[in-house]
Amino acid sequence: MPTKIRLQRKGKKGLPFYHVVIADGRAPRDGKFIERIGIYNPVSKPAEIDINFDRALYWLQAGAEPTDTVNALLSFKGILFKHHLLKGVKKGAMTEEVAEEKFQTWLQEKKEKFVTKIKEAELSSKDGRKKRFEAEMKVNEARAKELQAKRAKELKARIAGDAAEEEPEAETPAVATEEPVAEIQAVIEETPAIPEEVTAEVQPVVEEIPAAIEEAVAEVQPGVEEQPAVEEIVTDEVPVVEAKPVSEKPASEEETEEKA
Repeated sequence: MPTKIRLQRKGKKGLPFYHVVIADGRAPRDGKFIERIGIYNPVSKPAEIDINFDRALYWLQAGAEPTDTVNALLSFKGILFKHHLLKGVKKGAMTEEVAEEKFQTWLQEKKEKFVTKIKEAELSSKDGRKKRFEAEMKVNEARAKELQAKRAKELKARIAGDAAEEEPEAETPAVATEEPVAEIQAVIEETPAIPEEVTAEVQPVVEEIPAAIEEAVAEVQPGVEEQPAVEEIVTDEVPVVEAKPVSEKPASEEETEEKA
């Protein structure tokens, strides 16, 4: 089998990188190799591609066949294009100077395209970050407004509750219903009227009551006037006590009495 230009896997799980090697087609992927001509790291952004241009071109001219992935890497670096130009020089289609000029022109265009793509990627990433930042700001503002409205509502409810506790409840006046009034009216209507005969008999008795009261007062009045006044009773019954002067003793008699 012909010689292969292929990748040899290295690195940890989830973080691979590859060696670009020249190996026998019958050898296993990670087995023995003839020569290592470069590295390829797809994890980094942009991907890292470092290939020895002259050695890769030599092995292509020697008949080594690249795998699909390595073929894309060699095309990206311009090695395949240079190999194509050298074939034209061998056939006499162009001179080496023309081939070199075409290659440098292609290389410059490739470089400009690559730089433009990197700038576009950076701008798109910046725009994406800016858009994400603006979206996050809008979400934060909406959350802040919602929280502010919630706190204002709670504060309003708390103030209303405190005011309700401070103000005593007004006593509702009792409203008289029509039912008791109707019952009293019915009792009054059911009470029978006093006959005129009874009224005529009772009337003389009622008229004689004031005259009897006046006669009783006239009989009691003379006895009341004859009673003595309270001051006269007190002065007549209580005897008056005359105050006697206290005799003064000489100082010598008081001393003898104290010694005794």
